[in-house]
Amino acid sequence: MKKIDGFHRGVNLGGWLSQCVHTQQHYDTFITESDLRTIHEWGLDHVRIPVDYDLLETQEGAYRPEGFERLRTALGWCEKNHLNAIIDLHKTFGYSFDKGEGESGFFDNEADQERFYRLWEQIAEHFGDRTEHVMFELLNEVTDKGYLSAWQRIYSTCIERIRRIAPKVRILVGGYWNNAVSAVKDLLPPQDENIIYNFHCYDPLLFTHQGAHWVENMPLDFRFAFAQSMRAYAETTYKVLPQMGHQEFTDEVEAEKILGPDYFRAIFAEAVATAKERNVPLYCGEYGVIDLAEHADCLAWYKAIHEVFEENGIARAAWSYRGMNFGIADAAWDAERDQLIALM
Repeated sequence: MKKIDGFHRGVNLGGWLSQCVHTQQHYDTFITESDLRTIHEWGLDHVRIPVDYDLLETQEGAYRPEGFERLRTALGWCEKNHLNAIIDLHKTFGYSFDKGEGESGFFDNEADQERFYRLWEQIAEHFGDRTEHVMFELLNEVTDKGYLSAWQRIYSTCIERIRRIAPKVRILVGGYWNNAVSAVKDLLPPQDENIIYNFHCYDPLLFTHQGAHWVENMPLDFRFAFAQSMRAYAETTYKVLPQMGHQEFTDEVEAEKILGPDYFRAIFAEAVATAKERNVPLYCGEYGVIDLAEHADCLAWYKAIHEVFEENGIARAAWSYRGMNFGIADAAWDAERDQLIALM
């Protein structure tokens, strides 16, 4: 598979410039240059920087010079510490993957779409010449498959407009169902050689989001070990998260398989084949396990998914560096962090 130079093993800076209280005090303290130094010392080569439009625009659509300068400073810290960076527009005016953000209507609103294009033109004007060190991710996690046709049109137009300013910058595009790996096949053929197919992986959700308060129907006290049979996962998902459907098994051998690398080989296979056929790099922009899971189980999950990442040359960035219920740098991981980082 086609590789992405300089963007192989990374981590997200979630909660810093996105999904946060947008205040100067928060920006100044949640992530500092020393954190970028730490990430480099971990042996990683890049960070993904989620950014809400609130950093760069007012509610009325005026641009915030101080927000662009904040992002410029972050990229400077990255370069100083030998890290590359992805600018991920995590939320745009009129759309957020999180219903709680109150952003809606984007896929039906041409004015919101034009604002999206213009924001990306501004980002390209500021950072589009950093082609060796910076990549652009157009929008985080399109949710419903029903948006596919509109999203294909929107991202194609956005790429065209970025290309007038930054013809060589690499651009990541993801699909529906929150960037599900199964949606990669429905992405359009790449418009040029600098397009990258992007997906996220928190599978199986029953394990990675056990006890998560934001998951519909998830009991806060629910816990589930990683190394269980496919049948156990399917039956328990049906009971705990009925909205996710139910898997029936006709093959009893398959049903009794214990979750491990073969699970990820199976769910990645179609996306890997699509990327190879179209000669497009494949990137996993988010993956991880909630901090409520047992660490031994977390390590087993990371080991399994990374084995398959490496087999297929899939670049990636773990979620997340600090906090956000997934923080690798948090004190809870002090005793086992080196083991976790070695698996990344």
